[in-house]
Amino acid sequence: MLLYDLSHTSHSPARTGVQRVTLELRKALAQITPLEDITYDPYLRHWRKLETWEQDSLDQTPARSGKRGAYWPLRAQLKGWISRQFSSSELEQKLPAGPSGFLTAEIFTPRTGKNLPQIFERIKGPKVAIFHDAISMRMPHLAPSGTVGRFPRYLSELRQFDGIVAVSEDSRQSLIDYWQWAGWPNTPPVIVSGLGLDHIERRASQAESTISDPQNLPVILSVGSIEGRKNHLTLLNAAEDLWNAGESFELRIIGTAQRETGKIALARIKDLQAAGRPLRYEGWLNDADLKLAYRSCAFTVYPSLMEGFGLPVWESLLNAAPCICSHHGATAETAKDGGCLTVDTAVKEQLAQTMQSLLTDSDQLHFLRQQAQRRTPPTWSECARRIHDWMPEIAAK
Repeated sequence: MLLYDLSHTSHSPARTGVQRVTLELRKALAQITPLEDITYDPYLRHWRKLETWEQDSLDQTPARSGKRGAYWPLRAQLKGWISRQFSSSELEQKLPAGPSGFLTAEIFTPRTGKNLPQIFERIKGPKVAIFHDAISMRMPHLAPSGTVGRFPRYLSELRQFDGIVAVSEDSRQSLIDYWQWAGWPNTPPVIVSGLGLDHIERRASQAESTISDPQNLPVILSVGSIEGRKNHLTLLNAAEDLWNAGESFELRIIGTAQRETGKIALARIKDLQAAGRPLRYEGWLNDADLKLAYRSCAFTVYPSLMEGFGLPVWESLLNAAPCICSHHGATAETAKDGGCLTVDTAVKEQLAQTMQSLLTDSDQLHFLRQQAQRRTPPTWSECARRIHDWMPEIAAK
């Protein structure tokens, strides 16, 4: 019985990228091994199985939410507090006996991290964590201050695990580099396993660009949260240069805003809209509307400076939409097999030139669409199987 940590995901209405990874991996693992969903209960001050209301929350349809934090209803808080008054032996019964291992795909909070030893002492099997990225440490000036302050401790807490699964080679190396820089000996092994993508409906047939049709204004789409490292400001400035040069297109931006690091880009969006530029900004969209947005665009631009995985690049490719993205890091790992053009997205002139090339060269756009159609995405079953098969190797060592 593998214990699967859902401490945050089972208490948050949001469905961030990390939370979607957590849920999709859970479904795939359940097909190959028995799972027990667990949470750290801060009111009980103990780990326990998920209750019915928490299990039900996992199956809710993703919806717009301005809150990413964990939410505990008052009744759950009271129940935990009252249960804590019982003896420790009764608390121990709230977890299955003899678990075979522990896995978390979440970026756990300080409270959860502090209490990992409480559950680890009950588990003889391997303890494994999914590692997404160290962007907050590599680009602290573009990350929320609270996240930057938390991350050194989080990276230290990862050393308690028997093994780490990084979502890309870039993420793997960044974690190892940080541990070496910190001078920490005896760190756990780190492997790479690409995330599954079969939860995204793939476009069945290739559709041509609307650029050649003079009745339609081509749409350049950019999907991603509005925050500092996503680099929307450079994209907006590149788009303005192209509009000033006489290029005709609509820029459509989709993504929720991070209040601390996204406010400059949001202000720039408002200024361009006030100036009458064909710029449309939408926050969160449901899956159906997002799919339609991908399939209605000429191509996409993902200007992010650094990613752990870069899901929007793959989303674009699976919808047969070529993508312009960064020439280094995790996005470059995805782009190298076709369907993308890579540039230094921090340089406005390079970004504008590449956008213009796809706006004016229909043959190049068609070729990239064909490449995107031929891409074979990894599956969640492959990801789950690799992790499942690796865990006994850790135990043997």
